[in-house]
Amino acid sequence: MANKALEYTRELIARRSLTPEDAGCQGWLAEKLGKLGFIIENVHSGDVVNLWARRGTTSPLLCFAGHTDVVPTGPLEQWTSDPFVPTERDGQLYGRGAADMKGSIAAFLAAVEDYLATHPDHAGSIAWLITSDEEGPAVDGTVKVVERLAARNELIDYCIVGEPTCVAQFGDMMKNGRRGSLHGRLRVKGIQAHIAYPHLGKNPIHLAAPAIAELATTMWDTGNEYFPPTTWQISNMHSGTGAMNVIPGHADIAFNFRFSTASTVEGLQHRVCAILDKHGLDYDLDWELGAKPFLTPRGGLVDALSAAIHEVTGERGKGITPELSTTGGTSDGRFIADIAREIVEFGPINASIHKIDENVGVEELEQLARVYRGVLERLLA
Repeated sequence: MANKALEYTRELIARRSLTPEDAGCQGWLAEKLGKLGFIIENVHSGDVVNLWARRGTTSPLLCFAGHTDVVPTGPLEQWTSDPFVPTERDGQLYGRGAADMKGSIAAFLAAVEDYLATHPDHAGSIAWLITSDEEGPAVDGTVKVVERLAARNELIDYCIVGEPTCVAQFGDMMKNGRRGSLHGRLRVKGIQAHIAYPHLGKNPIHLAAPAIAELATTMWDTGNEYFPPTTWQISNMHSGTGAMNVIPGHADIAFNFRFSTASTVEGLQHRVCAILDKHGLDYDLDWELGAKPFLTPRGGLVDALSAAIHEVTGERGKGITPELSTTGGTSDGRFIADIAREIVEFGPINASIHKIDENVGVEELEQLARVYRGVLERLLA
């Protein structure tokens, strides 16, 4: 399994799958899975290719989810070796996507192959949900597969997303949820005028300032056991014509909520509008929901993954019990949450992701495959 995880990671890194390109990664994977008895379903949307593969028809359904696309390399001359020529140095495998997240996909495959070799008649079902649109706009990727599965009421019991989650050492963190992201685009209206005649105008910046102060200091919620308190932040603010003698006619403010399951989209929207109305503003406000929060409390999947991590890391010293965390940005788990009962993200150390000389530990790949196999053993016994 160790050699396979390394071999498969090398195979995937060598494919130049810059988002939204897949570069044949999913075709290669589908061929492997087809030989293992998986029913293959390709889901195309726009320029994006997606893969749904399932073996078995009964529950529980354990799904491995991830993406084959990678971010751009940045300046090639700054890489120590070609980012699409997998290269080993000092126990690390270098290449774009090594940690995010071709290494996890390779470990998924090594684990499934090894498990099926000894459990050909396993209980339940195993599935794969793979996209080439995670690093891009994420509008033609996982969400399209989820929509198709939801339409036929094909639900997932357990889902492992192979995002790189570990921080200082392998096994130290898993993500059992993510915060939601709610964007607002606010236009506060005033009256443009000559700055020497302020009584003829209304300065929207001055009008908005008290409301901004209140929005910035409002306690939206206190979070919960798994999430920090919800935060409101301005990301962009623009007003004025550029001239030094003109009161602007409007002020545009872009802001964002990173919110927990302790708040709702509707509740946050209502409270923002109440503050703006309280201050008597004339405004337009458009909302965009970037992601809904999701959470998997301690239970079947979290416990199985924690036990597998503790077992595998314990073979080389003290067994690690991973920290449960909901920090960081968004992931495709936000889409899968609509059809999955439990979702957890777990993958290799994330220190080099999206960086020059991205890399993953060769030993990590072996450990990762063994952890994933341990979850199969525990949930599909």
